[in-house]
Amino acid sequence: MQVTINGKTEEVSGSTVLDLLKAKDVSPQMVAVELNSKMLDRDKLGSTVVKDGDAIELLFYMGGGA
Repeated sequence: MQVTINGKTEEVSGSTVLDLLKAKDVSPQMVAVELNSKMLDRDKLGSTVVKDGDAIELLFYMGGGA
């Protein structure tokens, strides 16, 4: 199925958001996920099904600054 991840169309095979994160080697603790313009609760990642045409934004936590 095709989804858009951070503005880029990709072919994915995972059935849930958590499956998608694992396939992309992304730790769920290090990212916030927005699905179709709605933020997902971390405890819903394993039960939220990814559908063809979904738009997913992965927002990574960064440290730094002065």
